Amino acid sequence: MQRMLDVSDDVRAEIGDDEADRLLTGDGSPGSYDCTSCRTPGDSQRERTSTVLFVGDETAVLAFAHSTCLPSQVVQVPEEQLQGAVQSITGGQAPAPDQPEQAVLGVTSGLVLLDGELHPALVVEPTGPIARPGATGGGDDFLPLLIEQGFMPVSQIASVPSTLDGWSVLLAMGQLHAILQPGESGGQVAWWQAHQPLQVTEGWRTAANKTNAVLVFAAPAGTIGRQPREDLLRDALDKAAANGQLVTASMPLAGT
Repeated sequence: MQRMLDVSDDVRAEIGDDEADRLLTGDGSPGSYDCTSCRTPGDSQRERTSTVLFVGDETAVLAFAHSTCLPSQVVQVPEEQLQGAVQSITGGQAPAPDQPEQAVLGVTSGLVLLDGELHPALVVEPTGPIARPGATGGGDDFLPLLIEQGFMPVSQIASVPSTLDGWSVLLAMGQLHAILQPGESGGQVAWWQAHQPLQVTEGWRTAANKTNAVLVFAAPAGTIGRQPREDLLRDALDKAAANGQLVTASMPLAGT
């Protein structure tokens, strides 16, 4: 049966005309699938469906998404990250080797007022202490590790922080997808990646498109918490800064 499948020119160039034509005629493409973006069910026989090709250095994985969630496209993924993408596509929840209790980075979006102007901001707070790689003792090295990466500690939130070279915030289709950092072999890799794209407010997108930059604040586990209003979030950030528990950086906005 003919599928309601979108195969972009970029995807076709990667997989070849024969494979693309097989997908379009229903040979090799699923009827039902879990959208690689929103993770809810889709049906390529009943609704427009995008082919999304994840490409690493040696591996490529074809996934499917609602066309309303993502356009058909090729997504470059560092090889070491591709297994995580495969788990996301298949719904796997296997922990990373030797990290069964690894803390997860929580990310909250909000607007921060500086010098009379609203700036889009992300607040990063782990669910637990972050140990330095190879460390065997207790303690929380989250802020020292970020300072080594170029984040700046602040005692008060008074001005826009300097831009962190090589880092960026990835926004696609108006949704937050990832915070990217420089890769060891060039390019960028995901420092934090959403399990599914996060919604941001219209005001946040407007401010981000105006400044073309995002302020990123980071604090140790248990410092900020989930605040229901932006004024309470700002209060928590100010308190963390005053207590020496906040680092920050400005990052270019990638995407729209």
